[in-house]
Amino acid sequence: MAQAARRAGEEIALARDQLEVANFQEYLRFLVTLTAVLDPFLAVPIFLTVAASQSVRSRVVLVRLVAITVFTVLSAAALLGETILVLIGASLAAFRVGGGLVLLLMSLAMLNAQIGRVRQTEEEAAELEAGETAGVVPLAVPLLAGPGAIGTTILAAQQGGGAHLGAILVCIALVSLLTWFVLRAANALGDRLGTTGLNLATRLLGLLLAALAIQTMAEGLKVLFPGLAA
Repeated sequence: MAQAARRAGEEIALARDQLEVANFQEYLRFLVTLTAVLDPFLAVPIFLTVAASQSVRSRVVLVRLVAITVFTVLSAAALLGETILVLIGASLAAFRVGGGLVLLLMSLAMLNAQIGRVRQTEEEAAELEAGETAGVVPLAVPLLAGPGAIGTTILAAQQGGGAHLGAILVCIALVSLLTWFVLRAANALGDRLGTTGLNLATRLLGLLLAALAIQTMAEGLKVLFPGLAA
């Protein structure tokens, strides 16, 4: 009897450890995906253009506002994601396929070291060049916290309860902090890495994002079409 109880306890402990590892891998995957989707390195040249005529103090304030806006928008997406899905009448599986397609389009643009129309339209780019838009727009939205990042956050937030949502918010905070750090050091990064270095970083993140986009689409398709899982 004691031996059987001991075995049962070991099996429960093993199952708990496996669950913790799986959860850690999911959060790590979300953290990496969100970093690749935001790609703060892609925003560096645009930030330097927007802030070219601003003082050092104004740049510091702008970077802070961009990071706070990114965190606020993505946190709202995490908290209201389920409500959004209900309102549009879409299943989580369908949203995975659609979100994965958006990520794939973004990754293809990143592989060419381009912003892509998913992040920024030609009209928005023209307004930016003419100085008709504020720094937070389009830097924070839609360049960083755009459709891809919002979709990724909604998908990740729908997989658990309160503790899970808290972990998702922590991941969002970490990515927002990374965005703040990269933009805060934009001048140094631009000087040291140059256009070639920034493009290389964007292409590497684009390659990673392409793989994650395919995985997201595959998970959704297996639910929509169970025969694919056989």
